[in-house]
Amino acid sequence: MQFKSGFVTIIGRPNVGKSTLLNGIIGEKIAIMSSKPQTTRHKITGVYNDDDSQIIFVDTPGIHRPKNKLGDYMVNSAKSAINDVDVVILMVDQSLKIGPGDEYLLDFIKESNVEVILAINKVDLISPDAFKIIYETYSQFDFINQIVGLSAINNKGLEELIKAIKSRLPYGPAFYPTDHMTDQTERTIVSEIIREKVLMYIDDEIPHGVAVEVQSFKKRTNKEIYDIEVDIICEKQSHKGIIIGKEGRKLKGIGKSARQDIEKLLQTPVNLQLFVKVREGWRDNSKFLKGLGYKE
Repeated sequence: MQFKSGFVTIIGRPNVGKSTLLNGIIGEKIAIMSSKPQTTRHKITGVYNDDDSQIIFVDTPGIHRPKNKLGDYMVNSAKSAINDVDVVILMVDQSLKIGPGDEYLLDFIKESNVEVILAINKVDLISPDAFKIIYETYSQFDFINQIVGLSAINNKGLEELIKAIKSRLPYGPAFYPTDHMTDQTERTIVSEIIREKVLMYIDDEIPHGVAVEVQSFKKRTNKEIYDIEVDIICEKQSHKGIIIGKEGRKLKGIGKSARQDIEKLLQTPVNLQLFVKVREGWRDNSKFLKGLGYKE
């Protein structure tokens, strides 16, 4: 049996379900999920392994019109992910019309000259007739090699998508050990879990003016427990109050929910300490963004 391996980029507008798809394929939570758009900020690599293939997935920030340096980073990151891959998965949702964001992505992918699979997500929310309309709309683009329908949140259609990807990969050895699932460090995943919980608990008043910095990540020498200290960075004093909540309830909820996920990740008890700090204009502060891992 010949072995196949290669790199796949998942790309699409914000909030179409890219991170949900990646987590479903890998079988582990390596990309945070939120109903708010532009949740994903970093490219996140997930590695899928089976008997005859290894597929390295790259999840990207949703392409949108940037309003600050952080937005510029996210869009450039998504664009660069198309280079040097074997297959691009263009992910769309149940929308019946191609919007300006979709048109921008289609134009960009057309020039990339790579194999393209269109994944229509959230098919559980539409009728067969509506799916047919979306299918026929995208069928007119001759650079799209195959179209599949799926429901990422319900893990439906993932086998067909994997089969479509594998048929377009080159033969070659595995790039990572077969028990490898992601190139993200535990520290990075922990920070993303906490940011997910912040997005979950706060309202649209603070859509994306929040960053997470892990200040300390240590395992005790005499006990099976991790001590983790984290700063939640916001842009305004009023935002700090919202994140903390009345009598500290929201921050406690964020901490409890995050700790449960982190303990599953690390397979050990966690002592998690959260601190909320104000740093005005951090999304336009190049030095601060670089410290968070956002490169020009």
